[in-house]
Amino acid sequence: MPDGSQTISHTHLILVGGFLGAGKTTLLGQAATHLLRREKTVGLITNDQADDLVDTGVLRELGLTVEEIAGGCLCCRFGQLIETADALVAAANPDIIIGEPVGSCTDLSATVLQPMKDLYGDRFTLTPFSVLVDPDRLWEVLEPRRHSPLHASARYILRKQLEEADLILLNKVDTLDDADRAEVLAAAADAFAGTPVRAMAARCDIGVAEWLDEVLAGTVAGQHILAVDYDVYAEGEAVLGWLNATASLTAKRAVDWNALAVGVLAGIQQASAARATEIAHAKVSLQADGGQLVANLTSTGGQIATRGEIIGAPLTATLTINARVEMTPEALRGIVEQVLRTVVGDAVQVSITAMHSLSPGRPTPTHRYAAVV
Repeated sequence: MPDGSQTISHTHLILVGGFLGAGKTTLLGQAATHLLRREKTVGLITNDQADDLVDTGVLRELGLTVEEIAGGCLCCRFGQLIETADALVAAANPDIIIGEPVGSCTDLSATVLQPMKDLYGDRFTLTPFSVLVDPDRLWEVLEPRRHSPLHASARYILRKQLEEADLILLNKVDTLDDADRAEVLAAAADAFAGTPVRAMAARCDIGVAEWLDEVLAGTVAGQHILAVDYDVYAEGEAVLGWLNATASLTAKRAVDWNALAVGVLAGIQQASAARATEIAHAKVSLQADGGQLVANLTSTGGQIATRGEIIGAPLTATLTINARVEMTPEALRGIVEQVLRTVVGDAVQVSITAMHSLSPGRPTPTHRYAAVV
C-alpha cells in the first residue's frame, strides 16, 4: 500500500452523484480536461452494476486515466474503491481523483463519505459532494402531481440523492430558456433550502470551471446523513433491468456505421415505448478505425443525442450497449437481441462477445455511519 504521508495525503477526491442520465460522465470528462490544462494530474473512477461500461470507454478515448468498479455501487464496494484509488495513485500519483457512483445509488454520505473521512482522512481530501440533476427529472421530484414515467421508488432514490448533496448541479441548462431556467433554479433552491444550487451545461462546458474552483476550495464534505427506507431504495433499483453488452461487427458490404449505431438505440426506444416502459438511461457506442460514435437517450420519450462519428468505410467495428430500463432483465435482453437482428440485418456479421443482464440486488453497504464525522 502506498505511504499516505508521502503520496496521497494531498490527493483530492471529488465524488459526483446523480441519477442515471444526469450527465455525470460528460462532467467527468470536461472536468478532467480543465484540470489537465491547469497542469494537474487526474485519475477517474467509473462505477456500474456490470462490466463493459460505455462511459469507461468514452473517457479512455479522451486519453484519460480511468479505472472501473463493477458489480455494485461504491457503498457496497467500499474496499474496492480504496484499492482502486490506491492503484491510481501508484500508477499516476494524481493530484485529483474524480469518481462517479452508479446512477441508481443514494445514501452515499453515510456509506462512503463518512467512512472515507473517518478511516482515510489522512490520505484523501474530500470535496463537497456534488449531485447532478436533469431539469425534467427534477420537476418529476418537485411536483408530485406532474406525470412521471419513472416508478415511484426510482423517484424516491432521485429525491434522496438531492437531499444528501452538499452542492446541487442543475445540468443541461442549455436546453432551457431564461424564464424556465430561473423557475427551476428557484424551485430547487426552495425545495432544498440550505444547499447551494448551481446552473451548469457540462456538454457545452458551461459552469464546469467555476464548479471545480468551488469544490476544490471547499472544506466540508458529507454534511447530510439521511433517513433512508432501504426497502423502497431496493425496490427503486430492482424495477430496472440492467444490460451491458459488447459485440464485434464485420461488414459484408458498405455500411453506414453511424446510422447503424443510432438505429440500435432507436430500436430499444421503440420497443420500450411499445411496452409503455421508461428508459432511465441507454447508451450505444460504436468504435472503428474511423473514429467513435456515442448515442445517448435519457428517457423513452426523449431525443437521441449523438457525439462523434465514424469516418470512412471500415470493415469492422465494436459495438457496446448499456441500457437501464424499467422491465425485467430477461425482457430487456430479448429486446436488445431482437433489435440487433432487425437493425443489423444481413449486411453485417454480429458476434456477441459479452452480454450481462441483471436486476440490481438489495444494497448492502460495507459501512453506514449514523452521524457526520
